[in-house]
Parts: sequence; structure tokens; C-alpha cells
Amino acid sequence: MADSQSNARLRADAGTPTSGVIHVRTRLTADFTVISNALAQRRGSAVTVGVAAYIASLPDGSPVSIAALCEHFSEGEILISRALRELEAAGYLERRRERTPSGQVRTRTYSYDVPGGIPNPDGPPEPPKPSRPRKRPAAAVVHEAVRETGQPPVPAEAEAPAPLTVTDADPRAVALLASLRRVDPRLILSEREVARLAPAVARWLAAGLLPTHITDHLTARLPVPLPARPAGILAYRLKETPLPLPARSTEPSVRPVVAPMVNCDGCDRGMRTAEHDRCRDCRTGDELRAAG
Repeated sequence: MADSQSNARLRADAGTPTSGVIHVRTRLTADFTVISNALAQRRGSAVTVGVAAYIASLPDGSPVSIAALCEHFSEGEILISRALRELEAAGYLERRRERTPSGQVRTRTYSYDVPGGIPNPDGPPEPPKPSRPRKRPAAAVVHEAVRETGQPPVPAEAEAPAPLTVTDADPRAVALLASLRRVDPRLILSEREVARLAPAVARWLAAGLLPTHITDHLTARLPVPLPARPAGILAYRLKETPLPLPARSTEPSVRPVVAPMVNCDGCDRGMRTAEHDRCRDCRTGDELRAAG
């Protein structure tokens, strides 16, 4: 006798959720990367999380420049650059400028599993911080300055100017720089970059240039793709301060005197004169009759 078959659905295992994702786990023994849930579940841009996961999966020494990442991802330079800045601000990336023994300066990128660079006990040690020159004792510095100049040295805090901020800059210059991305979406500037470029834009405005003229000058004929950060290109174009427009003359303009319109007493012809009451033809006729 054939076994009876049932069309009833199989009962779900105990503890299996009735909605949402259900993970089918596979134990991996090679070619996998471990990232923290804080990074994988980071709110915001999916491009930022994807770039972080990709960098974490690369072996040491792999290039992670914007150009190298653009070759792997389909997103453009703007999104990739924004993702790197977000990871650097969150503490997952650190870019250092280091000097090689030969004297060359290079930029090295460090990727951290945990923001702040907390080392993993089972992983490689954290890269060493660049060494700083040893400070001389304060008493020795004061003694040397008094011996050479006769006056104590000025504290470094008094010599170094305070860093510029957006709130200290000209509001018109800040608004102009912030609006450049409307003309070219690649011209995305940070607050620090806007504060650095705003004084030059303010000088252009003070020289009499209109905001539209400055915008056209900064956005015209930009290379594709941009070879560097937009702030560097804008700073180069703002390097030369234009000459101010010549001042307008305050002397009142002299207008020619226009004689009033009157009618000739002889022929009633309209004419402009302030000396005669008869037109030229009537005066000529009077002269001929007087002579004849």
C-alpha cells in the first residue's frame, strides 16, 4: 500500500524568526575578513561601509588612493573621497605624511578595526607614531634669548595666529564658496577649506568683482577628473588678487544748456531760441525788405 502524502507545510524549527532575515551560516577557514558590527551597521552612506570593508579585506601594502578605489568601485571620485573623509573623521582611517630615510615625503594610510587605533592583541602592533624633536628646557631657552637680544622670548601661543573659522570669515565669501557645488557637484568643500579660501574671495569682492564673475572664474574649464582636492585648484585660481576698479568721479556732470521751444511771431513756426522772437527765415525777409 502506498504511503500517504501530506500537503501540510513543515513546522518551523523552534526559535526561527517568522519575518526578517534568516542567516545560513558557513564556517569559513580562508579568504574572509572580520569587521566590527559598529562598522558594518554604521548609519549613513552604504558607500562608506563598503569602502571600509574593502580596505579591511586588502593585504598590507595595497594601494587605497582615490584613483585605486575608483578602479574597483563604480562610484566616482566625489563619493569615494567623501567616504574616505567620513572614515577618517570616525577614526577608522588615518593618513600620515612621513619622511623616508632618503628625504622624500609620502602619505601612508592606516586602517583600524576599532576607532581610535586600539590595537588587537592577536594582530600586528600599532604602527609607531612619528618621533618629535625633544624640547629644550624652558630655562635654557630664556637664558639664550636674553643673552642674544636682551629681552625674554615671546611665548609661542602669542606668536601663532588663531586658526580661521567659518564664523570669522566674510559671510558673502562663505556663501559664494558653498554655492560652487551647485555649478559643479565636484566642488565639495569642508568648513576648514572654506575658512581658508574665504579671505581671498573677500578680497576679490572688495576689488569690485561681482559674485557671478568670481563663480565663473572658479568653475570654468575644470579638468576631468580633478587631479587633486578642489580646494587646491580654487586656491590656485584665487592666488592673484585683481586690481580694484577705478573710483567713480564725484564731480557733477555738466549738461549742455538747451534753449526753450517757442513759436516764431512772424510765421508761427516752432523753434528753439532764447534770443530772438522770429525765426531765421523771417529775420532774413525783414532784412531784405529793409534794404530794398
